[in-house]
Amino acid sequence: MPLHVPPAPAPALRSVLTALGSPTAVREARTPSLRAAQGPTTPELPLPVHVVDEITPAGVSATRLAGWRFLIRCGDRAVAAAETRLTPDGWAFSHFFEGPYIASTERALRQAEAIKQPYQPRLLSFPGLYMLTLWLHGDRTADGASGHPDAADILIPLAPAPPGIASHLPHRVAELLPVLTHRATPAPTPAPLPPLPPLPPLLGSPA
Repeated sequence: MPLHVPPAPAPALRSVLTALGSPTAVREARTPSLRAAQGPTTPELPLPVHVVDEITPAGVSATRLAGWRFLIRCGDRAVAAAETRLTPDGWAFSHFFEGPYIASTERALRQAEAIKQPYQPRLLSFPGLYMLTLWLHGDRTADGASGHPDAADILIPLAPAPPGIASHLPHRVAELLPVLTHRATPAPTPAPLPPLPPLPPLLGSPA
């Protein structure tokens, strides 16, 4: 089933195109694959990046939009990604990067396309758990910049995933969230030990 990729803000896309057209920006990027790319590079598959700042025992307290991420394609493969962020003057290019999340994102998107139900793809980050997921939102017509994970939405952990969490294994939010909540909830602080009773006076010492 085709995914309904939300449209990125036009200024965000323009900022990435400007950066790709700047030899200085590409040369200074810490992305050897992008610098070595032979042929034209194009930004594709814009995904809004939502961040979970806190997970409480009741679940996800809130999410916020942190930026838009574009996969940078050269030929038949993605060689890097471009991150944009919202500034007081509007959307602006932030940086290029590469690494395992690039290929993992592409793999998760292929998994999502094989699901019969249509979804809107997003990225959902759990910084406290060092975890990034592909978030498949059931409301495919929603504004990609807003919204909250619904219980029936699907999360696909990207690789590398935290220990004990299988990457590329899709989960319903209602199934995965309790596991993440348990991991994110700090252990209770042990009660302080009671004070020791006073030592008896030494033999022969004045009472």
